[in-house]
Amino acid sequence: MSDNLPAIPGMNTGGASTGNGFLALAGRTAQLAASALFLKEGMHLLRSHMQANATAAMRLSEMCGQAEVEPRFTSMIEDTSAALTAVAEASGEMVNAADAVDTDARGFNQAHEREYRPGYEASNGSGVRQAKPGFYRRTGRR
Repeated sequence: MSDNLPAIPGMNTGGASTGNGFLALAGRTAQLAASALFLKEGMHLLRSHMQANATAAMRLSEMCGQAEVEPRFTSMIEDTSAALTAVAEASGEMVNAADAVDTDARGFNQAHEREYRPGYEASNGSGVRQAKPGFYRRTGRR
């Protein structure tokens, strides 16, 4: 678990979580959504930083052209500006991907909650040990 993510109740704290319980699964998907949000925030910062650097490099290239600096150096600066612009665009694509992961994880969590919360509550409220998940599912045979 990342140090910069909040602790999520129901999560196993020792390394990789192996539990498939209701709370463990909900916790892992909540952690996935939180990680996507942190990634999205970082990519927004990277994008604005790279755009600012690309603009500064282009401005420097124009000043070098006016100062009649050797064209190969001006060209290198323009190439750098283009590369920084490409990084900014790619970080925008990462923002879109992280947003999709966040949306999907939240959707999964909501569906999981709707489907399994009543059984989880009934199981915990009864005081009786319940069968493993999936035991009561129909297999198609009677």
